[in-house]
Order: sequence, then structure tokens, then C-alpha cells
Amino acid sequence: MAGALMARPELRHPFRATPIHPDDQVTVLFDGKRAHLPKPPEGGPLLVREEDLPATCGFTVKPEGACYESLCVPLRAPLVVDQGGARWIDAEAFADHLEQPWLKDEDSGVWSFGEVPAQRDHALLDARAPDLEIHDRQGNLVRLADLKGKKALIVTWSSW
Repeated sequence: MAGALMARPELRHPFRATPIHPDDQVTVLFDGKRAHLPKPPEGGPLLVREEDLPATCGFTVKPEGACYESLCVPLRAPLVVDQGGARWIDAEAFADHLEQPWLKDEDSGVWSFGEVPAQRDHALLDARAPDLEIHDRQGNLVRLADLKGKKALIVTWSSW
């Protein structure tokens, strides 16, 4: 247990405040991951660079727009904002356009983005399960992709 405490020093001081991110950044939560992005203007929407868009919704910017697999959204106003000589994507407007649930805690500078319905629907139309990696009971890594073309039964259980 001592090794775990050393690896996570914040656990040794439960009453000492630890910053979530540096002062010039905000935290974005999406798909079980955390990203630190440049802080937007005070009170404004979350403006992200094109290379940071995957951290909010999994979409990447291509010449035809913001794309997730074959689904592409043209990037134009009001989803794109020119500010300070740079091109930004309004992550909040983009999420609203995708009907992606999101919320922000402006006081702590944290945005949380939920699942994008179009991504889920896209997978359902193709009848493809999401890529999955787990360890079997012997500790061997099993990838769902390795079972392609075979029937598989996945049983899950949780104590909560």
C-alpha cells in the first residue's frame, strides 16, 4: 500500500487542495479520458484548436470538415470562430450541433462531454461492436478484433 501512496501523493494529503490543471488551461473530459486545453476567454464558450477537437468528441478535422469515420460535418459559422488571427472551433456549439450532451463547471474550468449519438447510431447501423480489449482469467489480452468472423459471447458483471 505504501507504494500506491507514493505513486499518488495527493492521497497522502486529503485536505490539501491540488490544482486540477495549470492556471492557463481547462480540463475536458470525454470518453473516459482527460485532456488539458488552452483556457478560453472568460465567460465565453470553449474554443478549441482543430487538433484538440478529438478530445471533446472523437472527430478529426479533414478537408471536408470534422469527421468521424464516414460521417463529416462541414466547419463553418457558427461552429468556427476566427479570433486573434486564429481559427477556433466552438466546442459547445459543435456538441449542440451533434446533439452531444455536455456541461461545464466554469468555476473550476472543467467541461464534460457525453457520448455523441451519431457515433453510437453509426456503429448500430453497421452492426459492429466497439473495439474492446480485456484480460481473460489467465491474464492473456483478448481483443474483440481478433475474434472477427467468429461468434463471441461477452458476459459482464459488476458488484455495484
